Amino acid sequence: MPIYEYECKACGHRMEKLQKISADPLKDCPACQRASLERLVSAAGFRLAGGGWYETDFKTGSKKNLAAEGQSTSSTGATSDTSSTPTKKGAAA
Repeated sequence: MPIYEYECKACGHRMEKLQKISADPLKDCPACQRASLERLVSAAGFRLAGGGWYETDFKTGSKKNLAAEGQSTSSTGATSDTSSTPTKKGAAA
């Protein structure tokens, strides 16, 4: 269930409410008891954490090697050679 943010247009009271997506928006302000609450548009907060989430997961072609090139140039001063990767896959098949 998402957390929705509300603000009262009469008194300025702000609040968050855990609601179902299908639930009707709240109308009554708990601070001033007026029917002037409005749902605010806010960014969804989520975090990709844990193993398996990498910068290169959804990149294609030469863009996948950006992280590897950055690491190899910083430690050795040389760029990584990616031409051998397809050869290894082809030799194993």
